[in-house]
Amino acid sequence: MEEHSFKSLDPSFTPESWGVIEHVFRSLGRVLLVLDKDLTIVQASEVLNELVCPTACQKAQGLPVTDLIQSEVFEDPAHLDELLQEGPEEGRRAVLRCMDGTSRLVSLTFSRFPEGLEELGIRGAYLVVLRPAERDNRILQYALSSFGLVANSPAILKIIRLISSIHRSDATVLITGESGVGKEIVARAIHDHSVRRNEPFVVVNCAALPPDLLESELFGHVKGAFTGAVQDRVGRFEAAGKGTVFLDEIGDMPLHLQVKLLRVLQERTFERVGESRSRPMEGRILAATNVDLAKAIQEGKFRDDLFYRLRVVPIHIPPLRERPEDIEPLVRHLLVKIAAREGRVVRVATEVFRELKRYPWPGNVRELENALEYAVALSKGTILFLEDFPPEIREPHKQDQPLPKASKEPAPQEGEMARLLRVLEENHWRREPAAKALGISRTTLWRKMRELGIDD
Repeated sequence: MEEHSFKSLDPSFTPESWGVIEHVFRSLGRVLLVLDKDLTIVQASEVLNELVCPTACQKAQGLPVTDLIQSEVFEDPAHLDELLQEGPEEGRRAVLRCMDGTSRLVSLTFSRFPEGLEELGIRGAYLVVLRPAERDNRILQYALSSFGLVANSPAILKIIRLISSIHRSDATVLITGESGVGKEIVARAIHDHSVRRNEPFVVVNCAALPPDLLESELFGHVKGAFTGAVQDRVGRFEAAGKGTVFLDEIGDMPLHLQVKLLRVLQERTFERVGESRSRPMEGRILAATNVDLAKAIQEGKFRDDLFYRLRVVPIHIPPLRERPEDIEPLVRHLLVKIAAREGRVVRVATEVFRELKRYPWPGNVRELENALEYAVALSKGTILFLEDFPPEIREPHKQDQPLPKASKEPAPQEGEMARLLRVLEENHWRREPAAKALGISRTTLWRKMRELGIDD
């Protein structure tokens, strides 16, 4: 390393000793930070320049580490030594704050300053090692689940990076996508990863209430404002305080309320119904819709000026059928929650995932969750097979075959019950392969089992 690029707050650092360590961490694509006992950055390796900006290495020196990195590790400095009693903290999710106001996910390892480096003229109290989360799918999966999102697809990973980038912003976000794709989950992730995360997250479904009630729900009302208004009522904008208001199904909001919402966004004030006094709107607004707002604007059902006010940061969530790589992690994540309600541990047979990825999922993630609840309710074991799932999933292109006509031939030597039991045992009580082995449909097998009193 050239001497002009070396700079340190500690005169005991030397270009030669630091250069050796710098070379090692550069070859691994890792950032090394040396912190003093007050968690001030004493030295930063130059890989930081690649992650943040060309001069980040020099600018970081002398800053509190919390100005550069957002991590729960540094939330309670008084307990750092207690945290490190059993060794380094490895693989922690953290957010690296870039100089341009954006941010990125990183994996963080935090440890005490090791013995031996002092002999090289390097002194500190703690070491921090950073690596980009995008290069490690396991780390990124951890980050996603911590937001309430689970995915493998590039489209959803892009959304999670965007959420990280706007964590300090108060910009209005418009989330679009089909019903059931998880728009509210994304909205909650935005709130939970923002500076407002300790404030309320208030949800309003604009399609669930008639216009008059929706207006009162959003803005509140004063006593006597309308028939039935027997006392003052606080609306959602006021109840949210400095938190976040999530307006779901914004495409169904009536035009006269769209005008009032536009004023809230422009002037950051609102009035309760029946009152002339303006109140400050201190919260952030997020909105979502499954309606094609561009088409709604052409039809005169949605205001174009409100559309552009809401769409400062647009996020589109593609349907589940366009991201089959998300099926498996979603299934595993949802099954933990569903099975836990019944005090069970359940998993899906490996071969079932192939069929789940083929199904188009018109109801998206919501339909997937319902299908898993159905399968868990019907299954009595610890493994879910295809025959445990709803009919539209297990046999999407098949019709129930008619019952075979009664045969006049003498019964085979093996009784029907014994034969069914034998085939079921051979196929581990999985109805789909058992039906194929018997040459009948799965529904026919199920009916025969009922007739013969065979309980699976």
